[in-house]
Amino acid sequence: MVSSDQRRRQLAREKFERQQQRREDARRRTRRLTVVIASAVAVVAVIGGATYFATSGDDDKDSKADAAASQSPSASPSPSASEKTVPEPAMKIDKKSKYTMSLKTSQGDIAFEMDAAKTPHTTNSFKSLADKKFFDGTKCHRLTTDGIFVLQCGDPKGDGTGGPGYTIPDENLTALGKAGADGTVTYPAGTVAMANTGQAHTGGSQFFLVYKDSKLPPSYTPFGTMDKDSLKAVEAIGKAGVTGGGADGAPTKAVNISKAAVDKA
Repeated sequence: MVSSDQRRRQLAREKFERQQQRREDARRRTRRLTVVIASAVAVVAVIGGATYFATSGDDDKDSKADAAASQSPSASPSPSASEKTVPEPAMKIDKKSKYTMSLKTSQGDIAFEMDAAKTPHTTNSFKSLADKKFFDGTKCHRLTTDGIFVLQCGDPKGDGTGGPGYTIPDENLTALGKAGADGTVTYPAGTVAMANTGQAHTGGSQFFLVYKDSKLPPSYTPFGTMDKDSLKAVEAIGKAGVTGGGADGAPTKAVNISKAAVDKA
């Protein structure tokens, strides 16, 4: 017999998958609309006219639904909306080495180790971004305290839609074992993994820190492990809860990243 807690978690995961798909569908419609508008503007320019274009109807509804979904309880890490407009950074790391990413935040230092042998693309990307100070001045914009237990960071926009302008491939997806009957694996407390759009190979710069064992589909690249002190710092953020008392949203304890660095361990 399925317990009420198991059922609640199952419903939360199913809701997350629907939200992810709705976000992706909305983005595809927006991209198509952008192409249509650009073409129309070009035609108007040729004939010497001028006009304005506005979107409404289903696109507005999708935008509102997407905004509501991003604040829903038990939602999983929201995706990066970055488009693939620039190439992935050239591989410059030593694939045989381990690297440590250190974050100086308003809630204390947070550090985690990355194994380049298992996640070379992810490690190389984070090294490249940190060297460019991409993460400096950003914030961890999302905390989830029910169903799954994660703190999400890495978005330069701070609203769950930002990214570096490129995507990286999924890696190390079998590291946490085979999915169970419910389609999930356990991401242990201390794990650091990539957020994505719900589609394969769509990771950007957003990542999430797991502060309590969480069951999720094995589709989020696990690429780092926090040390004990860092896990305690994130646990304290989780314990303080979400602004407004919900289960998913901005953390009550604001987590602002002043500096990020990646060095060989």
